[in-house]
Amino acid sequence: MRLWEEVASAQKRIQNAILRTPLIYSDTFSALTGKEVFLKLENLQKGGSFKIRGAYNKLSQIDPAVRRKGVVAASAGNHAQGVAIASALLGVPSTIVMPEGASLAKQMATRSYGGEVVLFGRNTDEALEYAQNLAKDGKTLIHPFDDEQVVAGQGTIGLEILEELPDLDGIVVPVGGGGLLSGVASVVKKKRPAAKIIGVQSVNAPAGFLSLKQKKRVEVTVKPTLADGIAIRSIGAINFPILQRSVDEIVTVDEEEIASAILLLMERKRVVAEGAGAAPLAALLANKKKTRPKKVVLVISGGNIDVNLLDRIIEKGLSQTGRMVRLAVLLRDIPGSLLRLTRLMAEHHANILHIVHERADRDIPIGFTRVTLVLETRGPDHIREIQEGLRNSGCVLQFRRSRNDPGL
Repeated sequence: MRLWEEVASAQKRIQNAILRTPLIYSDTFSALTGKEVFLKLENLQKGGSFKIRGAYNKLSQIDPAVRRKGVVAASAGNHAQGVAIASALLGVPSTIVMPEGASLAKQMATRSYGGEVVLFGRNTDEALEYAQNLAKDGKTLIHPFDDEQVVAGQGTIGLEILEELPDLDGIVVPVGGGGLLSGVASVVKKKRPAAKIIGVQSVNAPAGFLSLKQKKRVEVTVKPTLADGIAIRSIGAINFPILQRSVDEIVTVDEEEIASAILLLMERKRVVAEGAGAAPLAALLANKKKTRPKKVVLVISGGNIDVNLLDRIIEKGLSQTGRMVRLAVLLRDIPGSLLRLTRLMAEHHANILHIVHERADRDIPIGFTRVTLVLETRGPDHIREIQEGLRNSGCVLQFRRSRNDPGL
């Protein structure tokens, strides 16, 4: 059976186990890009990501006698939760190997769905190697991406999109090992050959980007990235030929672009997306693509973002877009100086988020204090207005710390 046919079979098989997630039109992102932009919200799927689709499709086809021995999987979070949920629905014991650095929230969520969590390795690849060893005792390995039944389950996203938006021009999909992109590309290219299929990776894990460019599977050294869900060192062996046939291009986005996209999704659409889920929007806004589809769907693949990380991402995103700035000002160490400074900020309608007052550092001249301000601002023009107001008042701007602050 051809892959696109397997996707159609998978849709019938899993429809009662998953949620049919919304496909929504975004006025905001359409206006920003001059395109018709739609969001496929897999962050609202059971387990917070698309992974249950492939996991359930795979598990449901395993012989019941074999299933009783249990299944094993490896994941930093999303696949772990997808396998745990699918296993619980089918009454199958599951063992999930997670990297030692996996977030506590994702570990707890996986356990809450009934999975037995084992911590091993520094990353998903090392956890997967350990899971493969555990599978030697009779358990069935549920590979996160390099499995035809898993790929077919993920491809059901493409079918759902086509049923609601049959005249689409393009789809932008995050890609790690290539399971999601392979499944979606296979069915969309079959039913709408003219549609452009675009994959997105972090610049810190560009295995797919380099593999398509060099026309062979390339293994990369993965660097830390906000898009940890797609931080895989190589494209799956099953998936790579599919990507070569069906994908128009794969692009990369950097960490600042991912952070800004996460923030925009929260602010403009009230959508919480993890780094991998926000990568398609990051690519669209950065205009990295060679192809230019007009009616485009962004697959928001997941929303399992660590709450402790979210605050840092918001700060980074605000800084990148000029919505927050950190300034240090030298003031005369006399009564009323700090009052005049805060009044000046009020006159320029800058909201002070944090303030630090120092006298003792070696680089502070005698008779002066340094006041470091973290300000909420409207954007780069507002920052320049504040800086000009400080200079006109006689304040000395000592340094800046925000990478994208306008020049002093």
